[in-house]
Amino acid sequence: MSNERNKKILLELVKLPENSRCADCGAPEPDWASYKLGVFVCLNCSGIHRGLSSRVKSIRLDFWEDELVEFMKSTGNVNARAVYEKAVPPYYYRPQENDCSALREQWIRAKYQRKEFTGETKYPPLAYTTGFHEGILWKKGKENMHFLKRKFVLSEREFTLTYYNKEDESKGPKAVISIKDLNVTFQPQKIGHPHGLQITYQDEDKTRNIYVYHESSEEIVVWYNAIRAARYAYLKTAYPTGSDEELVPKIMRNYLKEGYMEKTGPLLKESFKKRWFILDSQNRKLLYFKDQLDAEELGGIFIGTENNGYSVKECVPKHARGNKWTCGVTVETPERQFVFMCEQEREQKQWLNALRKVLSRPMSPQDYTAEAHIRYKR
Repeated sequence: MSNERNKKILLELVKLPENSRCADCGAPEPDWASYKLGVFVCLNCSGIHRGLSSRVKSIRLDFWEDELVEFMKSTGNVNARAVYEKAVPPYYYRPQENDCSALREQWIRAKYQRKEFTGETKYPPLAYTTGFHEGILWKKGKENMHFLKRKFVLSEREFTLTYYNKEDESKGPKAVISIKDLNVTFQPQKIGHPHGLQITYQDEDKTRNIYVYHESSEEIVVWYNAIRAARYAYLKTAYPTGSDEELVPKIMRNYLKEGYMEKTGPLLKESFKKRWFILDSQNRKLLYFKDQLDAEELGGIFIGTENNGYSVKECVPKHARGNKWTCGVTVETPERQFVFMCEQEREQKQWLNALRKVLSRPMSPQDYTAEAHIRYKR
C-alpha cells in the first residue's frame, strides 16, 4: 500500500466523529497520532506523548507503514478510551485544550503510563481516592511575595482543608478551611510557577485567597483532584438526590474573567484607583482586590439579572479624577452605579461580554439568598 494511500486512509479516519477531536484534551482536528496507543491527538498533546516514548507521528508529514495504519483503523479514540478511561472517577478533572500543561501532562500520564483508570484495584490506593491527603506545599505569605513550606491536611471526613505554619502540628493549625465554599484553580501565570494553585474560600463575610505550588506536577495535580474528591463528597451529602450531571459542574469552576480595571467611588468624583477584579459567574459576584495576589478582597458586587434592576453598558465618565484609562464599563445595581475603566477597548469588550453572560442567566433560589445577604451587610 502506498504512503499517499495510507495518508488518505488516516485523514478519513480522523474525520470520523469519534476521532475528530484530540483523545486527551478535546481540541478539534487532531493532526497527530500515537501509533503505540492507536489514538489521534493534537500537536500539544503529541509533545507530551513523545516525552513518554509513546511513538507519535504526524498524519500528514510522516511516513506510515501499512501495519500501523491497520492498527489505527482497529483502535481509534473510542476503543482506546474504553480501556484507558474505563473507570475515571466522576470528580476527576478531564483537562481541556486551554488548560495548563501540568493538568494535561498528568492526565495523559495517569491514563497511559500509570494506568489509573483501567478499573484494576490499585495498591497502595491512589492518593486522591482515600479521602485523606497531607503534605508540604509552598505557600505565599499574606503580606509579601515570599513562598514558605507549609503543611496541609485534607480531610474528607471532616470536610476541611487545614494548614500549619510549622511542620510541628502540636502548636495548632493556622487555618481550618471548610470544604463547603472552597474553590481551587490553576494559576501558573498569575503565581509565576507552572504548578501554581489559587485556593479561594469564605472567612466570615470575606473572600480569601491562598497561593501555593509544589515542585512536582504530579503532586500538585493529586492535591487538585483530592480536593475535588472532597468537594464531590460534600455535594453528595448536601444534595443527596443530585445526579452527577448536576453536581460535577459545581465541584470547582474557573473564573469567567480576571484582570485590572480602574475603579472610582459612589459619587463618581473620587480618584480612580487600579484594582484587580475577578468575575465569579457561579456565585454571580464581581470581586475586587488591591492587587492580583492579595489574600483578601476589598469588596464585591452582586450581579443579578436585568429583570431585577441590574445592567451593564459602555460609558465615558465625566468629571472623574485620576483615571489614566479611557474605556469605561458601567454596572448598575438597584442600590448604586459602579464605573470601571479598562486600559484597552479589547479588555472593555471582554468585560462587557462576561458581565452580560452572568446577567442573562436566571437567578436561582440560592442567588436570591446571596443577594439578600449582601444587601443586609451594607
